[in-house]
Amino acid sequence: MLQLQAAVGTAACDSPAQCKTVAIGHKACGGPESYMAYSTKADGAGVSRLAQRYADARKGEDQRGGMVSNCMLLRDPGATCTAGRCVTLQPGQGSVSER
Repeated sequence: MLQLQAAVGTAACDSPAQCKTVAIGHKACGGPESYMAYSTKADGAGVSRLAQRYADARKGEDQRGGMVSNCMLLRDPGATCTAGRCVTLQPGQGSVSER
């Protein structure tokens, strides 16, 4: 996770078009634990690779530990540029089609 956070860095942006989200972690029932905003000004492919490695590691931990989760589907919140930094949207801040 530290490598992923380092790759995302400050998520600096000039416009909302540069802001994307990446799924983070793995729930025992499937799907991500959360989403993280990042900027395409950084290495987007590297962010995606690191996020996948982290998800795979979490999935392995869940399987080895016999973990369970709430099985709730977590929707991608989307991201926008606020004060020069990519941030995830909060409910009611817009829709995917608006970004």
